[in-house]
This record gives sequence, C-alpha cells and structure tokens, in this order.
Amino acid sequence: MKYYKYIILVAIGFTFHSCDDEFLNPLPDSAIVLDAFFQSDNDVLAGIIGIYDAVQGVNENTTTSIINSNRGIQFEYMLTEMRSDNTRSQTTEGSKADFHRYLADANNVQSEDYYASMYDIIFRANNILDFIDVADANNQSRYSAEAKFLRAYAYLNLVRLFGDVPLATSVVGAQDEETLFTRVPADQIYAQIASDLEEAIAALDNSHKSRASKAAAQGLLARAYLSQGNPNYVGAQQLCEAIMGSGEFSLEENFSDVYYNELNDEIIFAIQYELGNTLESQSFSSEFTSTFRQGREDGLNMVNDNLKVDFELYGGNRTEVSYITFGTRTEVTKFLPEGSDLSSTPPSYGPSPRDAGNDWIVLRYADVLLMHAEAILAGGNQTSDGSAIESYMKVRERAGFDPVNDRPATLTKEALLVERRVELAFENHRFYDLVRFGVADEVLQAHATEMGYTSYDTRKLLLPIPAREINLSGGLLTQNPGY
Repeated sequence: MKYYKYIILVAIGFTFHSCDDEFLNPLPDSAIVLDAFFQSDNDVLAGIIGIYDAVQGVNENTTTSIINSNRGIQFEYMLTEMRSDNTRSQTTEGSKADFHRYLADANNVQSEDYYASMYDIIFRANNILDFIDVADANNQSRYSAEAKFLRAYAYLNLVRLFGDVPLATSVVGAQDEETLFTRVPADQIYAQIASDLEEAIAALDNSHKSRASKAAAQGLLARAYLSQGNPNYVGAQQLCEAIMGSGEFSLEENFSDVYYNELNDEIIFAIQYELGNTLESQSFSSEFTSTFRQGREDGLNMVNDNLKVDFELYGGNRTEVSYITFGTRTEVTKFLPEGSDLSSTPPSYGPSPRDAGNDWIVLRYADVLLMHAEAILAGGNQTSDGSAIESYMKVRERAGFDPVNDRPATLTKEALLVERRVELAFENHRFYDLVRFGVADEVLQAHATEMGYTSYDTRKLLLPIPAREINLSGGLLTQNPGY
C-alpha cells in the first residue's frame, strides 16, 4: 500500500454519468485533488461513486501493468474459485496459474493487487465518512450507511481470504504505521463488519441493485454471521427471512436470465460494467475462453471434471447455461461476453469480448434461500425442518427438479453443499462454502491428490499477506504460517 501510505490529501474526485440511476463509471476522470473538493452534497455523492470505482477495478485490457493497477474484483475468481475444486488454469505458466496448484506465494501480483484493491475501497470509504457533514442533512445517514456497507464488503473479503488484517475505520495518516500494519484478530474484524452493516440496514432502502441497499446489507451480514469463527446461525436465519419476507425479490424463471437480463428480480447486489467501453468494462469473462481464445492469456477458470460429475447428477437445466465442452476443454459460459453465439462455427464471442459488459453478481436471491437453509442446519449434519427444505427446494425446482418426488424428508449438509456448488458455480462461493461447512481441508486435500498438486496443506486455506506490505511495514506486519 505504498502509494496509499503517502496519500495525505483527503479526497478523491470522480465524475459519473447515467443512462439510468444504476450506471456507475468505474474509472476516475480526475486525479487526487485538494481537500476543498468536498464542498457540497454533489461532491460527497461523487465521492461515494468513487468507492464503487475501486470495487469495479481497472480492466486489464486498459493497462497491462501489474504494478499498482487496482483490478478491484476482477482477479477475485483466481483467489477463490481457482483455489477450490471447481476450476483451474489451462496452463501452468505465469502467476495466475499458481492459484489452482496452491503455489501462490507472498510475491504473487494478483493476490497483492486484490489485497490493495480492498484497502483502496476501505480508504475511500473512510475519506467520505470524514466529510459526511458537508452533505445535505437529509442525505447524511444514507451516504454514511453506503460508505460503511462498502467498507464492510471489503473487510469481509479480506478476513475470509487473509485472516487477521489491519483495521482502519478513519482516515489514516502517513505516519500512523501501527494502524496501517498491525493485524487485528478476525473476531474484531467481523465485529466491525457487523456494526457497519447494521447501520446500513437501518438507513437504506431497496432502491438500488448496483449500489448498497437494505437487502444487500442484510444478505452480506448473514454471510458474515455464517463465516465468522463462532457462527451466529439465528441471526443469519432472521436476516435471510427478512429478505424473503420483503416481497421484493424472487427467483428468475429462466436460469439464463439471471446473468443476461441484468438487474433482474433475483439480483440483490451486482457490480455493473459497460460493453465496449474500455474505461467502463471488464476483461475477466474473456479469460474464461480457451479453445477459441478471446482473452489476453490462455484459458483461466477452466472447469474441473469432478464438478462436471456433480452437474450431471444435480445440475438440471443449469448445466447448459453454466459450461460448454470443446473437445477436451470445458469452459465457463455463465459469464460469456455479451453478444456471444456458441452455435456458430467458429463460435462468436460478441463484438468486444475484452471490453465486456457482464455484471458481476455479488448477492442474489438463490444464495439467500440456500443460506437460509444453512442457517437452520446450524452446523449440523441434517435437518428435517420444513422451512429449510422449502428454501432448498425452491432453488432445485427452478432447475427442473420435481417438487414432490425430488423433495427430501431430511436435508443433509452434503446435499446442501452440492446444491450450492451447482447453483452458484463460478460465482466465487465454493471455496468459502467448503470453509464454512468445515470440510475445506478434507475436500481440497483429496482434490489436490487427485490432480497431483503436491503443494497443498491446511495452511494454504489462508493466502499470504503480500510481501510488499510486510517490507513497507519494517516487519510490523506479520505473515501467515506456511509462507
């Protein structure tokens, strides 16, 4: 975070425009400016939009530099999906291929970028919170809640991937090395996440799907409750039921529409991109191709055979939407670049696959239903609770399973875990699910053995703290075991 550490100006200015109120410009149109920038309500709102900029990140097709690029969430699939048993890189070349083989070390540039990107979100949120009083009185609570929602989102990502991390809840000066580099216990990070999201729940409504909302805060807090060291199952259940009882969300009838009818009734929170605009698009969905290569590099996020087996047994009509096999290569199709037509010869991947406009879904209603069942299961091996089974079956029925003949009398942990696997495949949930369900080491050890990945051990469930950060701290920042 060297380039953050010396930022002592307290505001970052961003401009944005809109075809509707959901469009967000992912790149700054101006550089760091003086603190006098935050002089009005519009300035504060522009700063709020700037936090989303950090979430969206910089398209790798815009600048190929791997130094201080801030890709936001655009590298997230490598740190999550490719470290599970779901996907891998087609090749073993380069640092991106290190994740699926559990070789990512403290100098891995993608992991370093993700860590820095999350702190960029946090620091921008903290900047805004220092200037909330500048905003109109009627907007202050909403702006504060939105900034804290995004801060909580970033911290939830960090604590699940890196464990104990530095905690900053206010603007950090260049000399405040203790705050910048002292790792705080995960329980304390989760407590801050809960506090931020509780404020967001109290202050926000459900006006937006690509900005913070009450339901998005409820869903993220349920996720945090299920993820923390001492899970709050009752709290997670209540939060899921609040979303379910709101009447504002429902499953899409057609599974494909979840991804290609964007901001639909199932979406609770998504990060938007714009097709064909290099400054407002993403390139990761083009990297999921390999046979007919569209991205800058060989295929990433390639589907493992063991996941295909689960799809064949439990996928139902989700299978054809989720992946396609060309010869010996199986590729993700959930996030095909807009305008793709795989029925043509050769397949078409749309007008601008490296400047794709596919939204990234952070939270959707099917996930809430399955978290509801998980909360009721409460860490046990099975439940006969009717409401848990009902939530589970709603997701399965949409996939084409029979509401009577396929309804279990008892919902098992194994059945729920595999349902989450096929429903949410390639949406960066699998790794976290394995950890939450207490089976990560068992499943990933077996997977590593099957695939011949000799570098896996239990300590790899946490990523290394970036070496650059440790070096900057002068040794104050400590490393995770095993790195």
